[in-house]
Amino acid sequence: MHIGLISPYDFAYPGGVTKHIANLSSQLQELGHQTRIIAPLSHNGVAPPPELIPLSRFIVPVRYNGSRARLCLSPFMRQTVRRILRQHPLDVIHLHEPANPTLPRVVLQEVAELTPETVIVGTFHAYRESYRLSGLERLVHCAYRTFSRDLAARLDGRIAVSALALQHASRVFPGSYRVIPNGVDVNLFGDTRIAPLPEFQDGLNILFVGRLEVRKGVHCLLEAFARVKNVLPQARLLVVGPHSARETNSLQNLLRSWGLRDVHFLGYLSEKELARCYRTAHVFCAPSLSSESFGVVLLEAMAAGLPVVASDIAGYRTIMKHQEEGYLVPPGDVEAIADALVALLCQPELRRAMAARGRTTAARYAWDRIAADVLSFYMELYAEKRAKHRQFCQMPLPGPSQRIERVN
Repeated sequence: MHIGLISPYDFAYPGGVTKHIANLSSQLQELGHQTRIIAPLSHNGVAPPPELIPLSRFIVPVRYNGSRARLCLSPFMRQTVRRILRQHPLDVIHLHEPANPTLPRVVLQEVAELTPETVIVGTFHAYRESYRLSGLERLVHCAYRTFSRDLAARLDGRIAVSALALQHASRVFPGSYRVIPNGVDVNLFGDTRIAPLPEFQDGLNILFVGRLEVRKGVHCLLEAFARVKNVLPQARLLVVGPHSARETNSLQNLLRSWGLRDVHFLGYLSEKELARCYRTAHVFCAPSLSSESFGVVLLEAMAAGLPVVASDIAGYRTIMKHQEEGYLVPPGDVEAIADALVALLCQPELRRAMAARGRTTAARYAWDRIAADVLSFYMELYAEKRAKHRQFCQMPLPGPSQRIERVN
């Protein structure tokens, strides 16, 4: 099959959706299918996958759901999408975040360029805990919802990455969904042959992976780390993610004012280097405050054999259980985060026991399993659509008298 994977987000900046698409594409190729990724692409030194068709460099950061999404707002996007669809005939168009009003909506508007048998699938990733909107926001939301429902009707199938994502999507697009979770590359992150980073092999390492946004809870982790250092002076915090110089400088100035040392901002890392970071760490911490539909970084840590300290929020409870793969602590509770980290850092046997359970949990989300489920859904929808198309083509055309009668 020829499969197109559509991302509204700048593929040069890593995130949960772009990582999902890249891994799904790789797995589908291993299963013998041809994939194309269509996405915006800016220049930041990151080598894109060879199957990527860059859409545009006209990218604008937009605040949404406590995060900053890098979206394509090119005025020529529609013409570019039409040209790509003509040049690359596809059996399946797989839209990620189909509710996004940029690239996914344009693709849905251009379905006339597709063959009648092309299957259109949408995966909904997002989750938002609060629906408190201002008067103007409510008006905009209602208008967008009415328009988007017409476009959503063009989807042949819908996937939600979790029950929470399904709940969120159903508020705007009620209907039938297939829940297929995110996956994790257990072969990479679980590879025991990967060498740790040599400069951090002494001491005890806590790892954080994510953006430096308020909802990711990094400020809570820094305060908790200060408490950990009072008990364990040899502790170290490694912070990994696509951080801007402005973000890291701001936090480093804060740490200097506190007199807190041993916090290392490593910036963006390739998947292989990220796997080395997991191998270097003793404990993984995910202190997010809200709006997480899933926990890919939790799965990566578990696959790498790390116990996890995570906020007790709905998206993370779907992945792990308290005192099984690690500890779930109240969101934003600095003291609880510090106590959980100290408990794990001081008890190697407890870390090993939780790590073993985490590996078992991560194995259930291995990408080969997830990709097989997605492909099975494609095949199911493709067979249904071909059958409907054949049935339509075999319907007799109305005779002249019938046509005249209908006109009259």
